Amino acid sequence: MSDVEFLVHSGVGRITLNRPRALNALTHDMVRAVTEHLLAWRVDPVVRAVVVDGAGDRGLCAGGDIRSIHDDARSGGTASLEFWADEYRMNALIGRYPKPFLAVMDGIVMGGGVGIAAHGTHRVVTDRSSVAMPETGIGFVPDVGGTYLLAHAPGQAGTHVALTAGRLSASDAIHCGLADHYVPARRLPDLFDALASRTPDAALELVAEPAPPSRLAAARAWIDHCYAPDTVEEILDRLRGGGEEAVSAAKEIEGKSPTALKVTLRALRSAAAMTDLGDALAQEYRISHRAFRSAEFAEGVRAQIIDKDRSPRWSPATLAEVDDELVASYFADLGEAELKGVWAR
Repeated sequence: MSDVEFLVHSGVGRITLNRPRALNALTHDMVRAVTEHLLAWRVDPVVRAVVVDGAGDRGLCAGGDIRSIHDDARSGGTASLEFWADEYRMNALIGRYPKPFLAVMDGIVMGGGVGIAAHGTHRVVTDRSSVAMPETGIGFVPDVGGTYLLAHAPGQAGTHVALTAGRLSASDAIHCGLADHYVPARRLPDLFDALASRTPDAALELVAEPAPPSRLAAARAWIDHCYAPDTVEEILDRLRGGGEEAVSAAKEIEGKSPTALKVTLRALRSAAAMTDLGDALAQEYRISHRAFRSAEFAEGVRAQIIDKDRSPRWSPATLAEVDDELVASYFADLGEAELKGVWAR
């Protein structure tokens, strides 16, 4: 059985990520296959819309295969860099796809799962959705277009999500602009049935329901105030002087990689001024390239995924030790290694 399955039925090209035991985590072969089919369906008159979903009932996609990326980094390999380059090109392709692209973000959707879903035209979340960009917790930075999406979220919601690496409910994902429609999981079969004879818009009119209130939307006042500064230190100062939720957010941030936090904040502020997803993906590739070779990423994965002791030993260990020169190095031009082929223009 293939790790990703493709089917065209009633004019709908369906992509099903099919590694349920691995929470449908993406491999390089899966990315290549998805890209190949998207390019073919883009010009196929039989295909009027595309749908992506995940096998099993646990989630759409938990991201990339972090263990293999970690092993590649420790061995000095380059396979992960090649994987990211192709993945980011796939993200860009989805972001500019000329046909309706509907993503079913049911269950867990993290990292690369956000990248394969949240750039689509119709993004569906359910009562089981748990959406996250958890990269700062492993010494990494939100990628797959995550900095672009979060930088354009209302107010400072995206900054809060990126720095805390917190999980979003369906309602919070809609508030942040990572999703559009709320469909209870029990209605998903009805959605697929409706897509056989209707456009995605018409099908969603039949099954979508109003989302519950968003916790992040209700917290916008303190979030916008606390995350307005352009340094992580100032953000933490405001959070520590805030209410219970703000103090809790500060504690979450304090456990993340100081380097990843500072690089993430700069990436978000930079992406906020961008109008093209491709520009953000090119910037993210520079950052990912540097992070891949850093000790932070290896240590973060060790602590959270390999040994699971949840006690990473970050180096530099404090925000004060992360100077501007170190942060700037993550954004430096890669020369011949620059990511190409991600622009719509």
